[in-house]
Amino acid sequence: MITILKHGRDGTSIATDQANIRATVESIIADIKARGDVAVRELSVRFDNWDRQDYQLTDAEIRNCVADLTEQNLRDIRFAQEQVRNFAVHQREALTDIEVETLPGVILGHRNIPVQSVGCYVPGGKYPLLASAHMSVITAKVAGVPRVATMAPPYKGRPASAIVAAQSMAGADEIYCLGGVQAIAAMALGTENIAPIDMLVGPGNAFVAEAKRQLYGKVGIDLPAGPTETLVIADDTSDAEMCATDLLGQAEHGPSSPAIFLTTSEILAKATMEEVERLLTILPTGDVARQAWNDYGQVIVCTTEDELIDEANRIASEHVQVMTRDPDIFLERLTNYGSLFLGPRTNVAYGDKVIGTNHTLPTAGAARYTGGLWVGKFLKTVTYQKVLTDEASAMIGEYCSRLCMLEGFAGHAEQANIRVRRYGGRNVPYASAAE
Repeated sequence: MITILKHGRDGTSIATDQANIRATVESIIADIKARGDVAVRELSVRFDNWDRQDYQLTDAEIRNCVADLTEQNLRDIRFAQEQVRNFAVHQREALTDIEVETLPGVILGHRNIPVQSVGCYVPGGKYPLLASAHMSVITAKVAGVPRVATMAPPYKGRPASAIVAAQSMAGADEIYCLGGVQAIAAMALGTENIAPIDMLVGPGNAFVAEAKRQLYGKVGIDLPAGPTETLVIADDTSDAEMCATDLLGQAEHGPSSPAIFLTTSEILAKATMEEVERLLTILPTGDVARQAWNDYGQVIVCTTEDELIDEANRIASEHVQVMTRDPDIFLERLTNYGSLFLGPRTNVAYGDKVIGTNHTLPTAGAARYTGGLWVGKFLKTVTYQKVLTDEASAMIGEYCSRLCMLEGFAGHAEQANIRVRRYGGRNVPYASAAE
């Protein structure tokens, strides 16, 4: 039996918010499509109080941002980037081109070709989320993307030095200080001063996520990656302080970040709720985390481990932290999640910042059908075929012709028939090989 001790906002009010976001984003994209750089500049002033003639940072500005950081800052960024790069390299090596002879004289293969230009969005209006630069730029470069452009909003009225440094150290080819929907639309549509890209990647708030959704098709996107979500799964072997800390550690991202606690212990559930309230009074980010917890936090008590697993798969959270007697059971049985954090010694912050896995992950239930950002997202697996002998072409042609006529495609059939006549020596009448 499942008992809900704390609900989030009701679905109707959330749907109203989403409708308003959709309308706002649609209007902004249409404006940028019509007016280009002029609209981008007006929107940047309106939303970020940030005005420049050219939003691309110069080499001197980038060097100055790097110089703002301490040697320890730079060592820490290098360490995190090494971890992301190492894992990305292993992932890339797992993706191999293939060529096989499936029938005598018939060669089939595929190649993994990188996307040629990628725009990476790095959130940074509320916090300078430099980790998103590692996750997107490095992964794209390991995949072999030749042009990587980055966009990040200003932070406290100027380019965020830590973000700019991380973008530069990761290997970005173009670095812009521009945020929000205007940044996403400018990359996708192109303007007089910003060349369009082929693919958009990176997390963001609900408006950024909606902009990517609306622009999908014009460009490729990595995945729906909106406000951060976390799901903490625990049993009576865990403790309330750690559970509450892991919930609020993600709720501080923003006021619409869901944090859900799933447990088989009602005692732990109630203790965790009390601990959340205590921590909210002392966390420097408590105001933001409290709004997220009040509006989107949930506490769900299950009777059995099977119920825990079913609920977790139903929720399909971006991050899933498991602190139970045997966390590996969840590795074996969970199917819907962005990234899994097993045992109390790891946590979502490790994945967000430094451990090496990618933190751009599916939200809003998208974990039901996609994983997170990784090297493979930047690669197009494209196929090719070669028929090397007359005999093989004639043999395949006879099958193809009959199947085409079964579907009524006479022109398709003739593509096969001409090869049966030419390479097989059979006088097949025009588009009648099915007879």
